[in-house]
Amino acid sequence: MSKHEDIIKYILSLEVGHKISVRGIASDLGVSDGTAYRAIKDCETLGIVSTIPRVGTVRIEKVEKKSIDTLTYAAVVNIVEGSILGGKEGIHKTLNKFVIGAMTIDAMQRYIYPGCLLIVGNREEAQELALNNESAVLISGGFTCSDRIKKLANEKCLPIISSSYDTFTIATMINKAISESLIKKDIILVEDIMIQDPVSLKTDTTIKEWKQIIVEKKHERYPVVDDENKVVGVVTMKDMPIDASPEDTVGKIMSKNPITVTPKTTVAYTAHIMSWEGIEITPVVDNKKLVGIVTRRDVIKALQYASRQPQVSDTLEDMILKSFSYEIEDGKVHYTGNITPQMIDNIGTASWSSLNMLISTLGLAGLRQKNNINISMDSIMTYFMKPVQVDSSIHIYVNVIDVGRNFCKVEVDMFNSNKDQIAKSMLSARVIKK
Repeated sequence: MSKHEDIIKYILSLEVGHKISVRGIASDLGVSDGTAYRAIKDCETLGIVSTIPRVGTVRIEKVEKKSIDTLTYAAVVNIVEGSILGGKEGIHKTLNKFVIGAMTIDAMQRYIYPGCLLIVGNREEAQELALNNESAVLISGGFTCSDRIKKLANEKCLPIISSSYDTFTIATMINKAISESLIKKDIILVEDIMIQDPVSLKTDTTIKEWKQIIVEKKHERYPVVDDENKVVGVVTMKDMPIDASPEDTVGKIMSKNPITVTPKTTVAYTAHIMSWEGIEITPVVDNKKLVGIVTRRDVIKALQYASRQPQVSDTLEDMILKSFSYEIEDGKVHYTGNITPQMIDNIGTASWSSLNMLISTLGLAGLRQKNNINISMDSIMTYFMKPVQVDSSIHIYVNVIDVGRNFCKVEVDMFNSNKDQIAKSMLSARVIKK
């Protein structure tokens, strides 16, 4: 086992909440500061340590799947640019909701319960009430708290956070963070769909042994790894020469330097790469070591599932497209909508990038509307584009010119309310096959 792996194993053995430093790790394990630093950074990527401003790096419980319904107090510290006055041991607990303490103590009592975060000013009685009800406290306006409150927070293992922002600004910042997390919820990652602990072959595995595995597992495609479980190739039945001997090894016939993805790669990107390169399986690696595989069928299923889900929170693109409706006219898909304020550039007209986004997005949407296929953008050519004012009504016509086995071609024309042509584009989309 390497020094790097020794450090990670050592950090995993530490209790949750234990503070970690580069010098401390280097001293305890007798390694260089550089080696300790790289290992700690990898642990941060793995999600077993976290760096909190004004606190340091601490060991945390690994969260296998992020939940957007809950937020940790550590995340709140980063969001509001706050400092921790007490209760550091509870910084990685999750909060269920936040409450603004703008009422009397008696009225506040009914709203505070375990797992809350009370946003309040320099009101010591409210701070004490929250802690006694197992609720953390966020003090606005840059105020501090008494030593008695700090002691109570340490005993309860509930953090007291101080931020220089006012209560309204803090509430707005937290709401924005939750909204952004909701958008991220819709992004499917490779780790959500990958097959973990896949069957793999060694470079010295013989073709005879490989054929036996094919009979047992009913699969033809396998990643090839070395003695350290690092991916060095991929082998499929297409790679097998006609005159191959049963004693030949897969290391001789495998495709070397295969395309790989990480658990945090998006499924949409993976689908595009697999379609572009014409590959059926992609190894999933973490520090070059095999942790799973994804197949083209898994990727397509995930994209189809995502397309059927309601949007949890609106992205900029969603807000722009909300005002558009469509109908079919003479074999073309006709979209009608308005130029929204989000699309305006610094001179007061619709920006080139927003109009191109409209053309490409509605072009693909029109193609999917007329042909029930899985596609991804390949290229776009915009021949001309004229300025358009805010609130202008526009009409976009999507004409599918050709649908082939691998590519589709779409012509997109944009007009204003006076039927003057604003833009013309031609886009090409790649068909993603199962």
